This record gives sequence, structure tokens and C-alpha cells, in this order.
Amino acid sequence: MTDAASRLRSLAEQVLGAPLPVRLRAWDGSQAGPPDAPALVVRNRRALRRMLFKPGELGLVRAWVSGDLGVEGDLYAALDALAGLVWERGDDARGVVESLRDPAVRAAVRELLRLAGPPIPPAPPREEVRRPRRRLHTRRTDRQAISHHYDVGNDFYEIVLGPSMVYSCAYWEDGATLEDAQRDKLELICAKLGLTPGQRLLDVGCGWGSMAIHAAREHGVNVVGVTLSHEQAAYARKRVADEGLTDRVEIRVQDYRDVKDGPFDAISSIGMAEHVGAEPYLEYARRLYGLLVPGGRLLNHQIARRPQGDESAYQVDEFIDAYVFPDGELAPLGTTVTQLERAGFEVRDVESIREHYARTLRQWVANLEADWDRAVRLTSPGRARVWQLYMAACALAFERNRIGVNQVLAVRTPESGASGLPPRTRTWNA
Repeated sequence: MTDAASRLRSLAEQVLGAPLPVRLRAWDGSQAGPPDAPALVVRNRRALRRMLFKPGELGLVRAWVSGDLGVEGDLYAALDALAGLVWERGDDARGVVESLRDPAVRAAVRELLRLAGPPIPPAPPREEVRRPRRRLHTRRTDRQAISHHYDVGNDFYEIVLGPSMVYSCAYWEDGATLEDAQRDKLELICAKLGLTPGQRLLDVGCGWGSMAIHAAREHGVNVVGVTLSHEQAAYARKRVADEGLTDRVEIRVQDYRDVKDGPFDAISSIGMAEHVGAEPYLEYARRLYGLLVPGGRLLNHQIARRPQGDESAYQVDEFIDAYVFPDGELAPLGTTVTQLERAGFEVRDVESIREHYARTLRQWVANLEADWDRAVRLTSPGRARVWQLYMAACALAFERNRIGVNQVLAVRTPESGASGLPPRTRTWNA
């Protein structure tokens, strides 16, 4: 009788219409495929049922998060090899349905169903967001989405992010530690904003307070930081107090749409705008514009996706939406710049730091894996696997230019046309 791994490999290749670029190891201990390749470990028949009942990315993710599916060997190499079969094929479920017109493929699917065992779809892992259809990006739904992502536990984030507690792309030099690179990123933003003592800075989506603390301590500015996460705010306030900066830094649990006490001399929005959504983005840009003094600067640090030929066909990634960033949306860089300009801003500088984010994510994965048992105790095995997969897959996406990250410097230029920027702005990179 043929072993499970050989049967799975043969049947999967018939359904996919392409050779599997990884080794397979099945629940019976059998293996099939290139011996030097990373192995996709199918730990039980339930993993197979998850992938059959939900073909494509989400089925694979459910099997991974539940622990029914794993990788033996280099996780990055395995994900990179599988990308062409899953993440780069478009709508995989539709593609599988189309392939079922082939009698040989239908026969292979029937055999896979027999191999999978009882025809009962397994329940999704408890880490998956389950919600009815509702209006996106209201104050209530945004609070819920932010809570899902950020209220995982500050101790867990300390493991992943390290002492800097900065959850955005670092700015690397050779030989730098993660903490060095995050400090350099914060300093780069302060330089682009031209911060000077006594100015007011609004930090939108302030996280655990790192930007607010750095700007107040190193540049003498007065900072208002806003977040929707109660856990982040509590952590940030303690850090502010420990630094002796309570007279210069205020951390609020507040929606950016409810900030009324402008004007500010500068605004930083670092890794927050991805949560705003496409439809409300112009409102976001207009509100920030209205909170700035004439001549005030905005530094918008935001992940971008590649543009599509038909932008109306854009769909949020199923894995990210269900497990990581509910309701998050990525926009092409050009769309972001256009919306900022429509709001009245003059966009003065755009810097892509895509490769820096890949390196940052790989360091976060290394941090998580180095303290894996504690991370699992603080959250759950499934939550730790979500973050491991999410960060590793994103690192590859940045490396392969599937997504990017950009710092956009924009000015509320007054009627006089005097932007207040130096003639050679890129001197801040010196």
C-alpha cells in the first residue's frame, strides 16, 4: 500500500497542476519529495480536511494556526516555495473550482476526500475573528479591530519587539541592533518633522509611547499621543512617568477623529494609517490637515501594496483580515499621495524603506522563536503561530517587492508658499 505522503503528493500535484516545491511528511511518518527541501508536515487527517473544505490561503492558515500543519526546516524557504502555488495565484478557491472540469482532477479530489476521513469540516481555530457583516471603520468597529490586534498582552509584545517597544519598520545600518535601528527611525522622523523645543506634536496611533517619549526627551517638544488600545495606553503612561516626562507627554485613549485641541506644529502617524481604510482615508487626511498650524508638517509612515490593473477588484488578504488586522486595508503609494494632496497637503518627500521592514520582521520572528515557550504561555499556541506566520510571510513580501513601506512628508503650506523646509531636505539622512 502506498504511504500517505506519496499519495498526498501525487494527488495534490494533480489538483494544483504543478509540482510541489516542498517535501511532504505525513501523519504516518512517511515522506515524499526533494530530500533537501523544507518539509510541509501534515500532522493528521484533520489538516487535510481543513485545506479541502477551505481551498487556498485560509485553509492552509487554519491548519497552521491549529497546529495540524507545520514546517520542518527553514520556514522562510518553505513559504517562499509555496508562494507561487498559493499567494500568487489569485483567487485560489475559484481556480480549484475551474480545474474540477478535468475528470482526472475530480478523481484526485475524491481520493483526497477519502484520505481525509470523515466529511465534517473542522471548526476554525478560536484565534480567528468571527463577526457578522457590518459597516466598516466606525468608531466602534475600529475600536474592536484595534483591540483584537494590540490587546494581545504587553508582555507578549515585549518578547516580539524587544526593549524599544516600537511596532513599525526600523531604520538599519550595518552592525546595528534592533534597538539602535528603532531609535534611528524615531530620530529620522523627528528630523523630517523639524522638531524644536516648545513645539506641540500629535502622535496618531502612539502605540506604547516610544515616539512620544523620544520626541519629548530628545527634542523638548510637548506631545499628545492617541491610541484606541487601553493596554497600550496604560503601558505608555507608565513609561512616560518612569522617564519623568508627565509634564510634556499626554497619552490618551482617543480616536483621532475626536482630537479637538489643535493646532499642532507637527503630526506623526507611524504605522497607523493602514487601519483607516480606503473610504475614510480622505477624511483622515483632512482632519490631520485641519489640526496643523500653517507650515506644520505631517510624517505619514505607511505600508503600501502594489497597484492593480483593476483597483475595484482589490480584496483584503483573508489571513490578515481573519487573524491579524481585522478591517485593515493597504493602498498603493500613489493613492495615498493623491489623498493627502486632495486634503490640501503639499507632499515634499517620499522615502521607501521597504528592505528595512523585511529585516525588522526577521528580527521580530527571531525574538519570538527565541522565547517561544513563554510567548505561548502568555497567549496561546495558536496566537504564537499566527504571529510567527504573519511576520515571516510579511518579511518575504517586503523582500520580493509585493508590498512596500514609505515615509511621506507633507506640509500644510501657507498661502505665501513658504514651506519652511530646507533647500536640500535629504540632509536628514547624513
